[in-house]
Amino acid sequence: MAAVVGGEETRRPLPSLGALVLGLVALAVVAPTMYRLGTQVWSKEFGAHGPIVLATGAWLLWRRFPAMSAEGTNGNAFLTFAIAAASLAIYVFGRAYDLLSLEAGGLYGFGLAVLYDRFGLQTMLKNWFPIFYLGLLLPVPGWMLDEFTAPLKLLVSTLAAGVVVPFGIPLVQEGVTMTVGPYQLLVEDACSGLNSLIGLIAITMFYIYLLRNAGWRYSLFLVALIIPVAIIANVIRIVFLILLTYFFGDAVGQGFLHITAGLFLFALSLLLMFLIDSVVSRFWPGAKETVV
Repeated sequence: MAAVVGGEETRRPLPSLGALVLGLVALAVVAPTMYRLGTQVWSKEFGAHGPIVLATGAWLLWRRFPAMSAEGTNGNAFLTFAIAAASLAIYVFGRAYDLLSLEAGGLYGFGLAVLYDRFGLQTMLKNWFPIFYLGLLLPVPGWMLDEFTAPLKLLVSTLAAGVVVPFGIPLVQEGVTMTVGPYQLLVEDACSGLNSLIGLIAITMFYIYLLRNAGWRYSLFLVALIIPVAIIANVIRIVFLILLTYFFGDAVGQGFLHITAGLFLFALSLLLMFLIDSVVSRFWPGAKETVV
């Protein structure tokens, strides 16, 4: 393609072969996996934090790229090849057997190999947070989800029942199954708190990272609040759904308002974390150190 500049024809440089190959790899490998994550994980309530983590993580990494380029050195070629080959093998296995967690994990590992080859291990360790943060995009395997949500489901069910019963609501709890009036409710994985925990961990870590001047003890304090805040938010959500179902019927409780309640309480959890930070930091000596 040619362009005329100052009466003279100049030719725009064509993309290099390496750039074309990388573009084709991105279209053939990365794009299908991102599409599957978008349709199978991020469109569901338990993975709704995915687009937020992807956008903020890419922004953090883009901010650090100039500094990483200035101080980085090329990694060991043999180690780069080994990490890339192992990651691609995991990706192919996950793709072949429809295991999205392994498929996404393989792509993440390949990305680590590319960063290591370009910047070296020391620079990656120095800029570890954006890299780790993007790792929260990886979907949790189903068996792990079932294993760790079981006690949370029972806990939030018991707490929610303890809230509504004293107000005269006819509710009978049997494990994670609750019968309220003529309706039966089952506390699903989405209500167990794990989806809120993953999203809250990601956003809280992002918030703490942006503070930059927060003391490490205060940062740990904020991180420790994630679990109780998520549990409280999910208890409120289940109480809300019990009341909706009891007074307005199962169609309302399990319909549009069911999803709305989850989104609203996730936002409420984040707001509560930020509110705690703004209040406690005023009374915590050295919570946010002065940066000169």
